Amino acid sequence: MTTSPGSATLLAEPALDLRGLRKSFGDLVAVDGLDLTVPAGICLGLLGPNGAGKSTTMRMLTGQAIPDSGSIRVLGHEVPRESKQARARMGVVPQRENLDEELTCRQNITVWATLLRVPRRDREAAVERALASAQLTDRADSKAGTLSGGMRRRLLIARALVHGPELVLLDEPTVGLDPQIRGEIWTLIDRLRSQGVTVLMSTHYIEEAERLCDDVAVVSHGQVIARGAPSVLVAEHAGVEALEVYGTPDRLAAVEADMAGLGFPTRRTGPSVSVLRAEALPQLVVDALPEALRRPANLEDVFVLLTGEKLEG
Repeated sequence: MTTSPGSATLLAEPALDLRGLRKSFGDLVAVDGLDLTVPAGICLGLLGPNGAGKSTTMRMLTGQAIPDSGSIRVLGHEVPRESKQARARMGVVPQRENLDEELTCRQNITVWATLLRVPRRDREAAVERALASAQLTDRADSKAGTLSGGMRRRLLIARALVHGPELVLLDEPTVGLDPQIRGEIWTLIDRLRSQGVTVLMSTHYIEEAERLCDDVAVVSHGQVIARGAPSVLVAEHAGVEALEVYGTPDRLAAVEADMAGLGFPTRRTGPSVSVLRAEALPQLVVDALPEALRRPANLEDVFVLLTGEKLEG
């Protein structure tokens, strides 16, 4: 699904430009000198485990948290000084729901449209468009408290789109949802992307990043440690193929030692060791691993190789 931004996009002012961003909470450094530029019109994923600094970064972009140091420009506006102007041009889908349970879907979106100063003459049409975009027209008059988890998440997204934002921030948009509902949310996000809306999405789901994002920024301990299209990151860090070797702990340790001696990266995958860049292994080495299973290298290989951490979910 990934595409390269056109030349006009590359020449435009970035939708987001973060420089040297740092934020601490007491002794905890949540964001540590983060640099990130997001061209207009792409979907960029912040990929990292819980605690990597993704949500704190999102909160600083919306002015809900003030950085200790560094600079933030959102759609050309300096944040937090011009947070109000920036918020008027972006849609925000929080990780934690903040819907009014007693209001209907239509009422929830209408309240948001009013707060975002959608002109009165355009408001009703804007609300109906938002409902339709999230496939909630048939539930428009249902109270939010009666909706399923997937519908509630779609309502959050519809609410964020009511004013036609140029930039949408999605903080863990499918966390806690089952695979089928997650696919519905992916379709909605991909539609935004195809319409030219800039999307910044934090996630700890590998498949979500691979399926939706033009670019991925791998985040660990409050820093971006790698950046690129998913396929480019895989090719650069993990190669084309991996060999999964199963066996006893002693056997796996021996394979790791042998591969390190040959200069091939490895990572543990549960009861196995994955040997990366396996397409370049000498045939004699491959023949000595008859129990190994060959598979394509993937983005999870990259993440674990770069960070030493395993994503959950």
